[in-house]
Amino acid sequence: MAGNPHEYMLADLRADYAAESVPPRITRLYEDDPEWGHMFGVLHKQLNQHFDDINRRIGNHYWADNSRDLIRLTEQIEQDLHTLRRGGIEVEFDPVYENALEACRPWLSPSGGSPVPEDFAKIEVERFKPVLTRSTTAVKLTKQSEPALLQMVGTGSYATVYSYVDPDYEIKFALKRAKKDIGERDLIRFKAEFDYMKRLSHPNLVEVYKYDDDRSEYRMEYCDETLRDFIRKRNSTLESAVRKNIALQFLSAISYLHREGILHRDISLQNILLRVYGSGEVQVKVSDFGLAKDQSQAFTLTNTEMRGTIRDPMLTSFKHYGVANELYSIAWVLSYVVTGRESLMPVGTPLGDIIQRCAHHSVGDRYATVDLLIAAIAAI
Repeated sequence: MAGNPHEYMLADLRADYAAESVPPRITRLYEDDPEWGHMFGVLHKQLNQHFDDINRRIGNHYWADNSRDLIRLTEQIEQDLHTLRRGGIEVEFDPVYENALEACRPWLSPSGGSPVPEDFAKIEVERFKPVLTRSTTAVKLTKQSEPALLQMVGTGSYATVYSYVDPDYEIKFALKRAKKDIGERDLIRFKAEFDYMKRLSHPNLVEVYKYDDDRSEYRMEYCDETLRDFIRKRNSTLESAVRKNIALQFLSAISYLHREGILHRDISLQNILLRVYGSGEVQVKVSDFGLAKDQSQAFTLTNTEMRGTIRDPMLTSFKHYGVANELYSIAWVLSYVVTGRESLMPVGTPLGDIIQRCAHHSVGDRYATVDLLIAAIAAI
């Protein structure tokens, strides 16, 4: 059976560079990329040799053989990066080096040497970081030879979220990628977040699809807006029926989590997402399970800050977080859905009384479960 043409093409490209040596001081810069690091190191070495020589020859002639070699190298880099792109590998080329090659084009001659202009700006030669790296703004799709470009839609303390359109289905997806400098503790939390979401199944929880251990990222369904932005943009015209629908979808998701023994522990107006349809319908999607806790498991990450904007003032220690503390966060969300204001509704109305009970300063006086809260709202 014939192999994949792109695989043959990339294998031949690697073979073209295999015999070329690279000094250890450059090899060390590309240790994180065992597949293409050697090729990148070869090109880095050759460019540094030319740029060092050119810096010494400013105002004089650059030798004929060296000029021809640099012209060839420039063409080779262009062709080989194009080959990588055809094979689904996007490469970022240091803009200083890319601009330097462009600045050399006008005066390089294939014969008789090349006069380096006296006003030619000295090239800053890079010796301590790579000048060719795999792009972090593209994701390789299984069925496509070309990568799908990513667009950043949000970033947090340990991960960045991108969107991209799958060309096979013309559907927009989201990709959540751990930051490169993430600590071991947060990487454990990041993978645990995916594991929680993967094993849960509810129409009002964000759905995730696949985790990539090599790149520490996972794919998930794309949502259009956060709850905060959705209500803020439409607060003056949003009908009460839509607000009630949003509130009940949100409560349904949290009720499901609690029945599964999961405490979210990071409920906020940013972590509740919405899919908005052209018909005007909305679907609530609870997300961000980085601080979630399975009450059936002893392991938890307790030495951490609660990054959510809604925190129960009665909670003295994160390790003691329980359903009653989750209800405090729920109260703020419900109040925002109903009023569009980031403050708790006062007592004096049936719904205001319910919300105030969820946030009561005496934790024991709060509702014991989310289901009891839903029943109280339904009874209004």
